[in-house]
Amino acid sequence: MIWVARLLVVWGVNVLALIVVDWLFDSVDIGRWGSLLLGALVLMLGNTILKPILAILTLPLVILTFGLSYFALNVLMLALAEWIAADFSIDGFWTYVGATIVVWLVNVTVGWLLDRVSGAADAY
Repeated sequence: MIWVARLLVVWGVNVLALIVVDWLFDSVDIGRWGSLLLGALVLMLGNTILKPILAILTLPLVILTFGLSYFALNVLMLALAEWIAADFSIDGFWTYVGATIVVWLVNVTVGWLLDRVSGAADAY
């Protein structure tokens, strides 16, 4: 049951990341809350299920490109979220790159904050 709570937290963090991306980039347009929630859900499921499978299948390429193709998998997960969610569009290659970096930064930052909070809660 703890994994359900973890998935909900990851989903919420991805919602926050997409809100930040929509706010930062003029060429990203996420229309309504439904599109935002669906895009974050697709991003979460893609990163949880699909990306590890693709990473294993492309492992020689990841090693050969020193991880650059792994970054391309992250861009692909964001493109999948855009493709599935209605009223969600990202225009331009560099916007995909920047949006992927922002999603990563938000996930790392919130993950770090959650670890600090849970570590402080464990101390009591």
